[in-house]
Amino acid sequence: MSADNTLEKALKMHELWNGKIETTAKSHVKSREDLAVAYTPGVAEPCKVIAKDKEAAYKYTMKANTIAVVSDGSAVLGLGNIGAHAAMPVMEGKAVLFKEFGGVNAVPICLDTQDTEEIIRTIVHIAPAFGGINLEDISAPRCFEIEERLKELLDIPVFHDDQHGTAIVVLAGIINALKVVKKEKESCKVVVNGAGSAGVAITKLLLTYGFRDVVMCDINGIISKDSPDLNWMQQKMAEVTNLQNHHGTLADALKGADIFVGVSAPNIVTKEMVASMNPDSILFAMANPVPEIMPDLAREAGARVIGTGRSDFPNQVNNVVAFPGIFKGALEGRASQITEDMKLTTAHAIAGLIPDEELSETNILPEAFDSRVADAVSAAVKALI
Repeated sequence: MSADNTLEKALKMHELWNGKIETTAKSHVKSREDLAVAYTPGVAEPCKVIAKDKEAAYKYTMKANTIAVVSDGSAVLGLGNIGAHAAMPVMEGKAVLFKEFGGVNAVPICLDTQDTEEIIRTIVHIAPAFGGINLEDISAPRCFEIEERLKELLDIPVFHDDQHGTAIVVLAGIINALKVVKKEKESCKVVVNGAGSAGVAITKLLLTYGFRDVVMCDINGIISKDSPDLNWMQQKMAEVTNLQNHHGTLADALKGADIFVGVSAPNIVTKEMVASMNPDSILFAMANPVPEIMPDLAREAGARVIGTGRSDFPNQVNNVVAFPGIFKGALEGRASQITEDMKLTTAHAIAGLIPDEELSETNILPEAFDSRVADAVSAAVKALI
């Protein structure tokens, strides 16, 4: 099916669905006794138990396997700041993915405010109904503060998928790509282009994993300690990246690099830039729908392993292999937060689904529909709780 036909079908199906999710009842009310058990007077009994011990909510309510997917509509896909109403189809879709791939119930909640304090207060107030909070499509740098504050205020997992889901899958792909090209992380130069939520999270996780030489770039080129107009998070990242304090363009950064990770804009990497990288280079060009460089051009220029965010090329870097299993494991294990160790362990679990003997330049990540993924990821998360 062509891209145009897919888009046309998507619009028609959304109209037909009139919303991609619905509420279904586990309890059935077919008689007076059913009514008395599911609602009054019977419902008072679990209420009284929970009033004495709020932890009992995990036993008697949907909290045990339900999360909120929360957005303010400020950074939706590649559409930008389209607002709360327009964000709903994406949040509904995310809820579908949680259920289909992880068996986790998810409720889309789009907030008609982009005030950081209002968002934090609102989520804190609705948190009693949920076992976890998945933040989605909130613009940087506000997303960093919102997540950090909520992790301090809440005793349930808070996870910004645009940041950490992306970072986990990127790291999983890089772990396997390094095996293919037979390079060690300690000797690799990594360039991350894009200094928003995903770029920052990817860089943090790569550093945590053990990469030593990481350079971040934004639209103005290499980020250094003296770069102007950096937000507070980018300033923090400038302290732990580009340790040689290089200056210049993305093209300058890519000279002699081993790995490129793009979460930025289409067609900004040329064949000449790829050719300037070290032999057997790894490129994850994840701008969607058009990557930073098309895979055929990157391969012609000498890249060895190439990943994109698209499903029509090999090595799709897709968050869906991470977030459903992460929340499944966190909910089943009753985690209070998603830790850095969980992220690393999850990346290893995803990478480990491709046996070494099956690794190749075009096979470094499991497919989104690989039925093993959610269980492998959830087991890895639960092992650390």
